[in-house]
Order: sequence, then C-alpha cells, then structure tokens
Amino acid sequence: MAERVAASWVFDCVSPFAYLGFRDLERLPAHVELRYVPVLFAAMLNHFGQVGPAEIPSKRRFTYRFVLWRARRMGLPLKFPPAHPFNPLAGLRLVIAAGSDRRAAGTVLEAVFRHGRDLTDAAVIADLARELGVADPQRALADPAVKQRLRENTDWAIARGVFGVPALVIGEEIFWGHDAFAMALDYLAEPRPFEGDERAIARLPIGVERAR
Repeated sequence: MAERVAASWVFDCVSPFAYLGFRDLERLPAHVELRYVPVLFAAMLNHFGQVGPAEIPSKRRFTYRFVLWRARRMGLPLKFPPAHPFNPLAGLRLVIAAGSDRRAAGTVLEAVFRHGRDLTDAAVIADLARELGVADPQRALADPAVKQRLRENTDWAIARGVFGVPALVIGEEIFWGHDAFAMALDYLAEPRPFEGDERAIARLPIGVERAR
C-alpha cells in the first residue's frame, strides 16, 4: 500500500481555471489526502506585486477565449457570471462556513462557472447556503472566525510561495495552474526526476534583472 501523501489545493472561486481544475482532482491517487484551501487571490497579487490576467486588456481577452476553448475540449459546460472579475469574498467565506470540503468548493465553483451565477448577489448566496446546509448565511459570512480562516489560508499560501490559483501544494512543491496537473501526477508517481530538475535550476544564475 502506498504511503499517505498530504496535499493542499489552493483556489479562489473567482478563477475559471479553478473550475476547470476541480474536475482533475478526481484523478489524484487514492493515497493522496487532499485539503481544500480557499484563498483571496487579490491579496496574493498585492503581496507579490503582480497584476491579474484581467487587468491587461489583451491578456483578459485571450484568457477568456482560452478558458472557453479549454472547457469545450474537456467537454465541460462553462458559462461566465454577469461580470468578471468580481468580488469573491462571499463565495470564499461560504465555502469556509460550509466546511471547506469538496462539496462546498464544487458547489460554489459550479454556481459561478457552470451556471453563470452572481456571487455578489445575496439571494444567490442564500440559495447556495441552503444547498450546503448553512442555516444563516448572513451571520455565517460575518463570523469573525470565518473571516480569520480566510486570512490565515491566504497568509499560509503566500508563506509557502504560492503565487497564483489554482495551485496544488505537495510537500514543498507547488504545481500552479490547471495545466500543471499532469506534472503533479508525474511527481506523485516518481519524484526523483524533479529532484534533478531542482538541482539544475539552483545552479542557474540570473543574467539580468528588470528595472522597477
């Protein structure tokens, strides 16, 4: 029997790639114990001094086209919410209030990107809360413990060096993006080639740094 491996899936419900990547998680080997970690992507961008993909007009257009194409290739229905990006705080807090498990993450992600629902609408949040068994969503989302958990999740991810979502964290390794999932599977199957990669990267000097 394979030794148990702890992994964390870091995501924000504002990310369409989290929706695409959610289905991939079913392919993780049975010995992987997965933790769902909702984070605030905007705080990560601020910390690392990055701009989001939707903040560069040409990149925004390409990203949305790529997401739609990728969903078609995967046979996965996708419908954008009324506006994107949007404030995801209510959705993230709802996931946490509902237990931060697979059902909570999947319910919120599918609401946004499968059904195109608006997480900034209190009525939508109330519907999802009922589905997830959260009796008083207004109170739950305002709970200081729920807010603190989101901050702690985000701080934990930043401290680990996670710079984008979704990201699968396995030990010290970060596999960023929906398209890195196959790489994560290879790592789980045989990590030794990646150790050689790491040594090669460590010896690679920086030739020039961009002026800021």
